[in-house]
Amino acid sequence: MPQTARARTAHRPRWWAELLLLAVVYGAYSAGRLLARGDVSTAVDHGLAILRIEKAFFLNAEHPLNRLFTSTPAIGIPADFAYASLHYLVTPAVLIWIFRRRPAHYRAARTWLMLSTLLGLIGFTLLPTCPPRLLDASYGFVDTMAQYSSYGWWGAEASAPRGLGGMTNQYAAMPSLHVGWAVWCGVLLWRHGKSPLLRVLGVVYPLFTVIVVMGTANHYFLDAVAGVAVMGAGALLTAPALRAADRGWTRATDRYAFVARHARLPAPAPVDEASVTGATPVNSPVKPPIVSDGCETSPGERFPGQRTRTNSSTRTAGGTGAAADDAATAAR
Repeated sequence: MPQTARARTAHRPRWWAELLLLAVVYGAYSAGRLLARGDVSTAVDHGLAILRIEKAFFLNAEHPLNRLFTSTPAIGIPADFAYASLHYLVTPAVLIWIFRRRPAHYRAARTWLMLSTLLGLIGFTLLPTCPPRLLDASYGFVDTMAQYSSYGWWGAEASAPRGLGGMTNQYAAMPSLHVGWAVWCGVLLWRHGKSPLLRVLGVVYPLFTVIVVMGTANHYFLDAVAGVAVMGAGALLTAPALRAADRGWTRATDRYAFVARHARLPAPAPVDEASVTGATPVNSPVKPPIVSDGCETSPGERFPGQRTRTNSSTRTAGGTGAAADDAATAAR
């Protein structure tokens, strides 16, 4: 793993950044549910097709559970409260618990939850499904939340607060993310919980959620199965997604370091065009070359350090030194 990636996984993420990220993802998920509203008749057809498949394979447990919840308020009312609130309470609580107690596993848990939620949104878009409670009464289902709406804050439109049913998509039944999120919570409690109580809750909570969503007529059994499948797909995609995120982060930080390092280098000296091209600037006065490089000639020298030709030739002709010097002086 690159050094940058190791540094990121070794420390607990900043809580405010995580809160902002989760708020953005959940906002996009909620908006996507509203935009994914399909044709009602298509959603009803999908719901009836699921019901026929379940009856063919003897998987239709919704009818007996719904009759039990409808006829027994002591069971139906707590089940409605559980359906309307637990996924808003338990899921964030488990996420905070992982963040505080198991920070090394937090990024994987958070990424798994986000990927699975986005996969569920794709399911709502591709397969709008009418839940059992919205089917015609001849199919034998009773909307327990509408029946017991006077006991809670919800109205006759799913678990939304009374008067806000128009802000939710009631045909987003396949897959059941109530069940999917409960499975996510159960796996984390079982895997990272040290006490036997947490592990028992990790098993009981998903099973309890499956019974609640079917008994309240909000989901079919196959919706619950699809919720488990979505969480499984999200779990398989988590490791590749984390590796891709680490590689992207490493490239971004390396690029930033490269740009910052070169931005601190001194600016290069201006280039003299004349020294490069050999041309003389237009407005520059022409200066004669300095031959002597600042040296001056002494008497008897035409160039620095060089005697006259007469002096040199007299010496080479073999004349006496004094006579040759006198002759050279007279000649000058």
